[in-house]
Amino acid sequence: MKYRVANSGTDRKRQSGQAAVEFALTITSIFVLLIGMLELTMFVYTYSVLADAAKEGVRYAIVHGSSGQNGTGPSGGGSCVTSGAVIDNVKYYAAGSLHGTSNMTVNACYTDGNNQPGSAVQVTVSYPYEPFFGLGWPTVNVYANSAGRIMF
Repeated sequence: MKYRVANSGTDRKRQSGQAAVEFALTITSIFVLLIGMLELTMFVYTYSVLADAAKEGVRYAIVHGSSGQNGTGPSGGGSCVTSGAVIDNVKYYAAGSLHGTSNMTVNACYTDGNNQPGSAVQVTVSYPYEPFFGLGWPTVNVYANSAGRIMF
């Protein structure tokens, strides 16, 4: 005695359609997760580069600050500069890590003056981070800051 199952072909077609829909939803969510992780990685990398560039600028100002060579900073106290050897050094360091420096804003502030050892220097870096893939995500300003005292 043979048993026949009614609509067996229709059930198989429905199941194959269901598998295609599940695959499409799964691959889409995995793709979005992968893109998000890559964007977050690039954002953290950008912040890390800016923080290291700010530290490099402070190191340069600490070593060259009191000598007044290369236009490191002002001779008086309490002022900030947006050009000079410290700023050039920060931008050079950031450019080495494949970041564009044309949109980068760098400030070197000498709160106690530049002509005495022990004077404070602070370097602030601002960079508009544009998402790697775009996708309508907004541009975010990334800030990094470092401070130290002139030693020599």
